[in-house]
Amino acid sequence: MQADQIVLGFTWFVVFLFSTTLHEAGHAFAALKLGDPTAYEGGQVSLNPLPHIRREPWGMVVVPLLYFALTQNGIIGWASAPYDPHWAHRYPKRAAIMAAAGPAMNLLLAILAGLLIRFGSAHLASGAMRVVGTLFLMNLLLFVFNLLPLPPLDGSAILPIFMSDSLADRYRSVIHQPIFSMVSFLVAWNVFPYIYDPIQAAAVRLLMAGM
Repeated sequence: MQADQIVLGFTWFVVFLFSTTLHEAGHAFAALKLGDPTAYEGGQVSLNPLPHIRREPWGMVVVPLLYFALTQNGIIGWASAPYDPHWAHRYPKRAAIMAAAGPAMNLLLAILAGLLIRFGSAHLASGAMRVVGTLFLMNLLLFVFNLLPLPPLDGSAILPIFMSDSLADRYRSVIHQPIFSMVSFLVAWNVFPYIYDPIQAAAVRLLMAGM
């Protein structure tokens, strides 16, 4: 592996850690404010990645690093924040807002990175621009991917916002069946590029227009 590939992989990994930490901290903070302190008590209302890594060491460290070492083509991984299922059952719309908070953090990071690229590129060194560009693309990807309405992705848990409480309760009992998660990941893996690629292309065109 060449030195520039190692630097690229390290950049991706650090941006991944930062982005997933903010994503899960967003879930945890929203849950706390809406009445569920489970993630807060686990230390996850924090921008420190260590509590999140302790919960998901494979998804946040082992798998991302192994994937890059084997493919040298990006990083994949996952993270999670605990919540009280009884609270989510009792307050399905609060649980939906909690689910939306994670992707919202990724959208915020993508916007901030986009603004830095748009208005600060003349003042940033090439290495800093690489980090900011990676931050923009990774958070755009995490935002779009997590909004897919497929369990266990956040998009499936956001839908109860638009349902009555009784319908939301029935919906949640259905989507939490393990078979739905297995099928959904297969669908997401195959369908996502067709959704994300045009969104990324449009976002990059908009970002670079007139530059």
